[in-house]
Amino acid sequence: MTTLVRPGIVGGVGTSLLRPDGIPKIKGEFAFSSDLEAEGMLWGATVRSPHPRARIVAIDAAPALAISGVRTVLTQDDVPGSGHFGLERPDQPVLAFGETRYWGQPVAIVAAEDHETARRAADAVRIEYEVLAPLVDPAEAVRLGSTFRTIEIRNGDPDAHGEIVVTGEYEVGMQDQAPLGTESGLAIPDGMGGVDLHIATQWLHADHEQVVAALGLPPDQIRLHNAGVGGAFGSREDISLQIHLCLLALRTGRPVKMVYDRAESFVGHVHRHPARMRYRHEADRDGTLVRVEADLVFDGGAYASTSSAVLANGCYFAVGPYRAKSVHITGASARTNNPTAGAMRGFGAPQPCFAYEAQMDRLAAALGMDPVALRLRNALGTGDRIPTTNQVIVGSLPTREVIESVAAMPLPDPETADDPRSLPGGTGLTTPPGAVRRGIGFAVGIKNLAFSESFDDFSEVRGVLTADGLELHTAACENGQGMVTVLEQIGRSASGLQRVTVVFADTSKIGSAGSTSASRQTQMTGGAALRAATAVREEALRRGGGDHLDDAGVWRGGRLVAPLAGLLGDGPIEHLERFRHPPTAKPDAFGRGDVHAGFVVAAHRAVVDVDPELGLVRVVRLDTAQDVGRALNPLSILGQIEGGIMQGVGLAVMEEIVLEGGVMKNASFTDYLLPTFLDAPQVEAILVEQPDHWGPFGAKGVGEPPTISSTAAVAAAIRDATGAPINRVPVRPQDIAFGSPESPVTSHQQAKSPRPRS
Repeated sequence: MTTLVRPGIVGGVGTSLLRPDGIPKIKGEFAFSSDLEAEGMLWGATVRSPHPRARIVAIDAAPALAISGVRTVLTQDDVPGSGHFGLERPDQPVLAFGETRYWGQPVAIVAAEDHETARRAADAVRIEYEVLAPLVDPAEAVRLGSTFRTIEIRNGDPDAHGEIVVTGEYEVGMQDQAPLGTESGLAIPDGMGGVDLHIATQWLHADHEQVVAALGLPPDQIRLHNAGVGGAFGSREDISLQIHLCLLALRTGRPVKMVYDRAESFVGHVHRHPARMRYRHEADRDGTLVRVEADLVFDGGAYASTSSAVLANGCYFAVGPYRAKSVHITGASARTNNPTAGAMRGFGAPQPCFAYEAQMDRLAAALGMDPVALRLRNALGTGDRIPTTNQVIVGSLPTREVIESVAAMPLPDPETADDPRSLPGGTGLTTPPGAVRRGIGFAVGIKNLAFSESFDDFSEVRGVLTADGLELHTAACENGQGMVTVLEQIGRSASGLQRVTVVFADTSKIGSAGSTSASRQTQMTGGAALRAATAVREEALRRGGGDHLDDAGVWRGGRLVAPLAGLLGDGPIEHLERFRHPPTAKPDAFGRGDVHAGFVVAAHRAVVDVDPELGLVRVVRLDTAQDVGRALNPLSILGQIEGGIMQGVGLAVMEEIVLEGGVMKNASFTDYLLPTFLDAPQVEAILVEQPDHWGPFGAKGVGEPPTISSTAAVAAAIRDATGAPINRVPVRPQDIAFGSPESPVTSHQQAKSPRPRS
């Protein structure tokens, strides 16, 4: 046998690799779900309610069916099976019947020969409504008992109180995920009563379960395939047009494509929960946090979606990454006639972070203490207990390290005003350099990793060794976060093979990988990939009788003893792995228990320039240190940090869906403002690596922390620059120029003031 020199592994974990989908996307060559086509394809369109709440008196499809090229018009009467869907509970009808419950709810769907005809047909469907008064105030909904979930958490000594008390009321507006790619997909009937659905989604198998139940078909007759995703951030975790597409394809016997326009996309997916929060913090004079009381009301909108889990996160992390001897937290997710709220990056953690970090700054001011020092004094770490759930923190939680890292970063030098783009408002407004005030704000955020509260959270990966290398088969969704690259890196490091390919399997070929959300895919699907690749390598070594595997084959003592092709004489080597994280539990009656699998923290420091007269803000810079466990791909993590910070900046100063009586007033990129490149701050990031106890190679998920505390840091910096209370985000010009009607209470003499609702 010829002696060969064994090559070293390249592109494994810890290296910064470029994403394989990056160049095609930049060049416009990547196939998104909206690019899909099939021979004989029809187009679908949706008829939506123009009222937040109304009784459906009659539906007349005849005018639409009379249009040449229209093939069908369907209503809820045409839906077989359960006719309902929903992530947490199947409470949403496929098409509204009896009563519509939010503005834009689907009432009928049409299919026609081309897109324009489908739209004209949708406009031609005549629906008679009896308009009813909508319930749009979440506080009123809670008072009436119209809720999806209520939570009360009590932990610690209820008689413990501090000498210094600060209280505050806070509000967070409704933010949209605003993915550049709108909802789209293609359903192709198989001619035997089944259908293949190609869809941009975050959770292929959850979609499959809901489609199957709604249509009443055997699971093997519905097959879902991953299609190219143009952004998600939570907006694609829920069903939008999936069932509609399958229904139209099965009824017409032809492929059907649907693509929402931008206005329809705004109402066609869920949004971040708006929140109203009341807080009371009590501390000793040395800054030790003693007691936190809070009341959180999240507006869940018309249907359940993930409101129960989002509220749970809000309540469980209502104190933040800080120790407290005593807590009392109440929370409610209100059921209203506003658009449905659901998953968005951060999943219930950004709302309380804005509030509790404002409270920490107010507490520092009342104590005459440095805000960073106050946070360090109370910072949670490994071995501590989460103050709400009383869960012991197992694994890494470098709260002190992220705070100290950001605090030690140098601040930017003052800028010259030679370039008007560096001024608040940019070139289009009249801020003179002398009017600009600079502010600095600090914030720290915490969140859970993966799913909680005893949910059976798992991910399947099948490792297959072929003559061409290692294949990792998965149903996990690549939403732009770089999962494909990380899985390839994990596969290389675990197997020793250079040639590693991720294969996206449909729902008929592999089990669930769970949702691409909760910062979980690197740990969950990555964990499954690590074990699958390791098992394949071990079997190859057993077959070949060697001590090392690479692309050439099995080696022993530096000699190639079994070429790869020879190992596979009896067929490919395969291993199917189902990976689960450490078990979690449901909380007890007072919200306590081991409800989470792990935790992650990040700190942010914002530098802003403000024109207090015009109320204009420019976010100059955001410094951050983030707990990453172990950085599997540092460059990819930095991309997630920069993108997440931009969404945090958007929530801080411009992004909000405006509702009037339940009606969305700014469903366009003209009126819903998003940060652009000109709004992007300079970002400096430090990756804090303390390997965790269950992620692959010690890694943690990284997608959500950049958004959680960046909003709070920007708001704090605006307070610092202006002295305005800033109790609401996004911060509007009038909030700066005219101030808030209520000033924060920061006196220890307020110990007897009214407490939050309990």
